[in-house]
Formats: sequence, C-alpha cells, structure tokens
Amino acid sequence: MAVQTLADYQARNESPEVVFWVGCAGSFDERAQRVSRAFASILDAAGVKYAILGTEESCTGDPAKRAGNEFLFQMMAMSNIQMLNAYDVKKIVTTCPHCFNTLRNEYPSLGGNYEVIHHTQFINGLLDSGRLAIEGGAFKGKKIVYHDSCYLGRANGIYEAPRMVIERLDADLQEMKRCRTNGLCCGAGGAQMFKEAEEGNKEVNIERSEEALAENPDIIAVNCPFCMTMLRDGVKHAEKEEQVEVLDIAELVAKAQQG
Repeated sequence: MAVQTLADYQARNESPEVVFWVGCAGSFDERAQRVSRAFASILDAAGVKYAILGTEESCTGDPAKRAGNEFLFQMMAMSNIQMLNAYDVKKIVTTCPHCFNTLRNEYPSLGGNYEVIHHTQFINGLLDSGRLAIEGGAFKGKKIVYHDSCYLGRANGIYEAPRMVIERLDADLQEMKRCRTNGLCCGAGGAQMFKEAEEGNKEVNIERSEEALAENPDIIAVNCPFCMTMLRDGVKHAEKEEQVEVLDIAELVAKAQQG
C-alpha cells in the first residue's frame, strides 16, 4: 500500500485534499492498524488525494488531558499545531473519536483551527457524492448491532452518519436498549483505558458487551479503537468470539467494496 506523507506532497509543491490523522492506536495497535489500512483502501478506491504525517505525527495529547495533566497536553498540542500550521493544513480526517474530539474542540483555543471530520462522516459523504460505491452482498442477512462511542455521539452529537453507512449494506441494523443520547460507554474513555479498574461488581465493558450480545448479532460495529478493544475483550469474556465479530465501520465498507 503506497501511502504518501505531507512531506512528499510538499516536495512536489502540491497539497492533498485531506490529511488522514492516523492516531496512536491506528499506528501502533495491531488490531487498529487493520482499520487504518481499511480506511486507506477506501480513500484509494474513491480517488481521494490524501496524506499522512508519518513519523511527524505525535499523540494529540487526549489521554494526558483526560488523566488531568493539562501541562503535558498543552506541550503536545502546541507541538502538533506548530507542525500542522507549517504545512498549512486545512482539513483532517481521523478514525479515532478521541483524536477527532481533541483536534476539533481543544486545538482551536491553542491556535489550531482545522476542519476535522470523523471517518464515518467522510465515508458517508463519499457514498452520497457517488465517489464511492459499495455492494452489501457480503452482509446479506447478517445482524449488525451498532455501538455509539462517547466522543462521537454524546460529546459531538454525531449519530446518523455511521448508521447511514451501515444501512447501505444488505444487513439488519439492530439498536441496543441504550443507544444514541442514552448510549453506555465501553469503559475506556476519560483515560480509563490506561489504568486499573476501580472497585465494583462488574467491568463496564462486560456490561456493554452483554447488552450487545443480548441482540444475538453476527457483528458488533464500532467507530473507535478504544471501543474495539473493550468490546472484543467483552465478547471473549462471554466466549462468543467464534460467533460474533467486532468490526470498525471502515472494515465493513472495505469488505463491501470487495464483495
């Protein structure tokens, strides 16, 4: 897969249509890397001129901020903003709602003003404009349960775009009892991903996974690498990993392209 960096574009005195912010999980987590590849393949199929930052990309600082280290967050954010502004970046797309929320809502006050789009919104736009076409045959008769991530849903009010993408597949979209504005966190947000669980009767991800599994799905669809990890662990805990797949919406679309 030939993915170009912003430095490659600058060397040719060209600008990409959009910068794909890969994020820490999308870069380093083995499972999330598959989502990054799936999204890149979608961009290629749609003929989108995109670039990544490659080794110049750093963490947005979201985990530091959520854990309470504002100083570290601002250091990381200012470094990223300086680099993005040097490249005159205007439009960013990311597969991580945590990166999306931070770039969109936290960076402007520090001088980083960009149009920031989540990949589910971007994919939906490509499908609406006709730049991307998919066939849902690979999912015909499959029951898909969709999980709203906190930072895409309640934090930013984006509920329809992911569902509109899923509805283009020949699948049965199921909603959990707690969904949309009443959705339940997977248990990883607010830097919880990086600390031990507090005392209680049940892990949050087990509770959420049980809600999803109660709908007897073939697939649990997610839009976030944190949710991916937590729900996969929940499905494994229920010993259902042979029956139920946890897939990002980009993976569903990439598969629909092939089938």
